[in-house]
Amino acid sequence: MTTESEHDHRPKDPSGWVQRFLEGVKSGGSVLDVACGAGRHMRLALDMGFTVTGIDRDLSNVEDLANRQDVGLIEADLETGRAFPLKDMRYDGVIVTNYLYRPILSDIVGCVATDGVLIYETAAAGNERYAGPSNPDYLLKPNELIDAVMPHLVVVAYENGLRDNRSPKVVGRIAACGSAHPWANDNPVEL
Repeated sequence: MTTESEHDHRPKDPSGWVQRFLEGVKSGGSVLDVACGAGRHMRLALDMGFTVTGIDRDLSNVEDLANRQDVGLIEADLETGRAFPLKDMRYDGVIVTNYLYRPILSDIVGCVATDGVLIYETAAAGNERYAGPSNPDYLLKPNELIDAVMPHLVVVAYENGLRDNRSPKVVGRIAACGSAHPWANDNPVEL
């Protein structure tokens, strides 16, 4: 089954947003990549010394990582209506890019450890004027990510708007951390 949430033209390089905030994950920590796709952010996290879990309904693009000791792969369709398979797990970093399925959004936020970081970036309302996806089910509403993380996490950075020369063109993105993370207290992020 193909949905509008999938992009045949997904970027191969890691997102600058993810690169910027992944540095906030504690050294040697665990990272969850939700809807990991081709694994560009899994590979980035591995290069940075993290252990990584990737979850997607199709893991064929990350099969080369399957035998690594620092990688866990979970093949699961997250849009079946079943309970989120990692609901009771906590990670030092949680990454979501180019993916939105509202029924599990609170479960994803719940996977962030008290000293962990959430890094989320996907298409937002207004993107339908430029490129896919155009279905409102796959487009963030203004402030939707802020509403999803509060009061569970502390917002470190948030953007919603038009980007030049990239697809999707209109994005919403957030970096948020748990209350025990240094960013939540007196160690501000350099913006």
